[in-house]
Parts: sequence; structure tokens; C-alpha cells
Amino acid sequence: MADMEDFRDTVTAWAAGGPGDGAHELAELLPVRAVVLLEGLSDAAAVTALAESRGRDLAAEGVCVVPMGGAMSVGRFARLLGPAGLGLRLTGLCDEAERGYYARALQGDGAAQEFFVCAADLEDELIRALGTPRVQELIDAEGDLRALLTFLRQPAQRDRTSPQQLRRFLGTKKGRKIHYGRVLVEALAPDRVPAPLDALFSSL
Repeated sequence: MADMEDFRDTVTAWAAGGPGDGAHELAELLPVRAVVLLEGLSDAAAVTALAESRGRDLAAEGVCVVPMGGAMSVGRFARLLGPAGLGLRLTGLCDEAERGYYARALQGDGAAQEFFVCAADLEDELIRALGTPRVQELIDAEGDLRALLTFLRQPAQRDRTSPQQLRRFLGTKKGRKIHYGRVLVEALAPDRVPAPLDALFSSL
């Protein structure tokens, strides 16, 4: 039986140049009402973890979370899924540096699709919400403290702030940002969810 993961995979293949018939069929079958466009898998892990912590089943609500593999792809996904394509409501979460891509794709030509912007990126928002001591505790609990201490001894890290060092560390190993996207969100107190992430959920 088809599910929201099938729709996400079909849409991703469509955006990569494949046929769109399957996406049209699944959008009606499931049905899908909204799509959350995210830059990558770590953002998707964080959004999924927050949904679970709040007892929300986004798929059952008709919401599909789509990691696009980079913010520069947002225009392509918006054309396929928005008013000119499947006619779905679009929203998303992006880094400050990628705001322009999202604005052109979701708010250009009179469109009024809403999206939410992290001050630097989502990892930065989560680290500030938790505080660096708590993030270091979580890294220790996940068995990565030795790797972190080795990383912090690198000369390139000396002039960076603790939050900057932690952000950089999370991106130094394949899959680490994805893993900690979930770990950091699961550690948040309900009243400490970063504003852009909280606003995204309030909008859905």
C-alpha cells in the first residue's frame, strides 16, 4: 500500500528529471495537502523527531517532509508541487544564507507560500536552545566525546566560539548531522524549541 514515503521518493525522482505521473496519482490517493521543503536529511531528522515528540503524525495529516539535497533545488520542487504543478501548499525551513532561494521560489510572482529562516542554520538554533554544556553532555552520551576533544585540539578551532566549534564538529563525519538532528531535538524541553522550528509546526 502506498504511503507518504512513496510520495516523497516519487517526487524526488520527478525533480531529478523522471516522469511525474506517479506523483500526481499518489498526491490524490494519499491524499497530500502540504509539503515541507527542507535543505537536507539532518533537517528532516529534526522535523520528524519534533513531530514524534509532539505526538503528531504528519503523514496522517497529509503533510510530506521532503529533503531536497540542497537549497538551490527549491525552485524546481516548488514548480512541480506548487500552484503551477500539483497545487499543494508549500512551506519550509532554511538557513539564513539560503533565504533568497526560498523567497524566489515560494514568494515570487505574487505567491504567498510561507517559510521559516534559521539564524545561521538549524544546528546553530538547536545548540543555542540547549546551551553548549548540554550539547557536550549529549555528545558524550552518544559516545563521541573523544572525537570531539580531538577535533577541538585542531589549530583551526582555536579562534571559533564554542557554538561554532560544535556546529563544525557535527558536520565533520558523514551521517553525524543527521544523527544529531534527532538527538538534539529529543533533548529539548517543550518551551525551548527554536522559534523557526516551532513556527513551522504552528503553520502546519
